[in-house]
Amino acid sequence: MTKVLFYLILKPLSLLPYWVLYGISNFLAFVFYYLIPYRKKVVLINLRNSFPDKSEEEINSLCKKFYAHLCDIIVESVKLFSISNKQILARFKVRNPEILQPYFDAGKDVIIVGGHYNNWEMLAAGIDQQVPHDTVGLYSKLSNPFFDKKMKSSRSAFGLRMVTTKESFAYFKEEHLVPRMTIFGADQSPTYSKSVHWTTFLNQETAVALGTERFAKKYNMPVVYGSIVKESRGHFSLTISLLCNDPNDTKDGEITELHTRKLEEQIFAHPEYWLWTHKRWKRKR
Repeated sequence: MTKVLFYLILKPLSLLPYWVLYGISNFLAFVFYYLIPYRKKVVLINLRNSFPDKSEEEINSLCKKFYAHLCDIIVESVKLFSISNKQILARFKVRNPEILQPYFDAGKDVIIVGGHYNNWEMLAAGIDQQVPHDTVGLYSKLSNPFFDKKMKSSRSAFGLRMVTTKESFAYFKEEHLVPRMTIFGADQSPTYSKSVHWTTFLNQETAVALGTERFAKKYNMPVVYGSIVKESRGHFSLTISLLCNDPNDTKDGEITELHTRKLEEQIFAHPEYWLWTHKRWKRKR
């Protein structure tokens, strides 16, 4: 059934022009918000808890804007199944790749950390061609093997290497000649098996996974933050900023606090662009 869905629906949809796909996105946003609410209760609870000072009218307005953005991400992600390198480079720009050049010249690996904010799928497809390092994305394997393979293929079509979180320990021990930049998404709710850093994030007590910080310290990798900005519909840019040059000179939790605050700053500026359908606060102290 999954193969039928992909080859008869998703793949043909990916061949459509963007203006048609955004018409589909508009329809889906109406359906998800008004007719068949997709995790709407989760979205509203997350928004209310994150913005306790906002009125119910403001919360509902943010919710509606979020679904419009989410449906854009859905059709933009479908488009990645057939997008060309020229098209992705026209729609995703790395604004300041030169910030990475000194580390590359010195043979140093780096970590770039961010969250599920704006279009992280376009980042996966468009980053390797624009930075000096070889790029590697850590990800959680999908339960469906066929869609896991297709997702991995679309993300890695233009150079990005995909490594599952279960493979991460072996990956970091690999010998390699070209310096690597490893991409961490640090805003998912950590399982109870993982050690965490507790902080306040979006006005709520929040557990943040320590993976970014621990790998940075263990392998002495500088940490940068990747801020994705929505320039216009379907067009995004990435700005890289240095969080930590010498991770082993930082206190426990310091790197985690730094990237958490950067993401929070983005969300407060434009809340509708974060992934509010995610049950971010499942883990309690």
